Amino acid sequence: MPLRPARRRRTTAGTARAGFLALAVATVTVLSAAPPAAAADTWTEVGSDRAGPLTESQGLASVEVPANSANRYTGIGTIPFSVSTRGWNHVGDPDASYDGYYVEPYQSDSNNAKMFRVQAPGGVWSEYVHALGSGEALNNSWAAITPNSQWMLSGEWGTMTRFLVFPTPGANSATSPSANLPQASTVRLDHAVRDVQGCDFTGPTTLLCASDDPAGTLFGITKPLLQIDLSAEPNGASDVTGHVTALRQLPLRSSCSGTFEAEGIDYDRRSGTLRVIVVSPGFCVLTDSKTYRFTRS
Repeated sequence: MPLRPARRRRTTAGTARAGFLALAVATVTVLSAAPPAAAADTWTEVGSDRAGPLTESQGLASVEVPANSANRYTGIGTIPFSVSTRGWNHVGDPDASYDGYYVEPYQSDSNNAKMFRVQAPGGVWSEYVHALGSGEALNNSWAAITPNSQWMLSGEWGTMTRFLVFPTPGANSATSPSANLPQASTVRLDHAVRDVQGCDFTGPTTLLCASDDPAGTLFGITKPLLQIDLSAEPNGASDVTGHVTALRQLPLRSSCSGTFEAEGIDYDRRSGTLRVIVVSPGFCVLTDSKTYRFTRS
């Protein structure tokens, strides 16, 4: 873009004072209108565990109900045969509500819908199907349940400026396996995100998300850990906005060189531990893919 010619400087004292006063008034107005910025957290790596390529490569969730439940993982090897034969051939990053509803997100290349497979606290499984809306991508990479268990966020693949909000299947009494699971509202992001593979709530209005962004043009780093600060708790009745901050690059370490893939994410409020799956490139997907552990510092 060509530079504009410089304006002629006015040198009268009256003009200078008037300009200074206008600037001061404008500055006060802007500062008083701007909402306070949320503080971004710092997450420090404290360890890692091997992630199995077939059963621990897509997502993970800590489960509080029943007590002493083991962590749950998803991968191509965890998809039930009865589910895959009906076209649900990809499982994403799951989540579990604090009152015991466990939700796995599924996608299909042919069903023109998304499916959420839900295990109730008593152990019974149900399936909730969402017919794609106009312009909605078929990808169903993750589910993130609000701390009050009533609402569930989901995202789409590619470069996006929104997350979708649904009533949490099973946990929200307005849902039924025999009825379409409707989109209730939207989270409007103030900054584009790319290839989000998982999100989890750390508080009523704060999410952490793992992005598989390979380009690094949105935040200056590839594979970022993102923090999303919401303007209000999702309630399904109206949209909320989300302020996006890139916190750090996820660990990219392997004996093989090539393209890593950031996958699912989980925050365990009981221990304050954040876990993120990063799949190694090439042959090393079998040998040194990791679930990295972080704590807030």
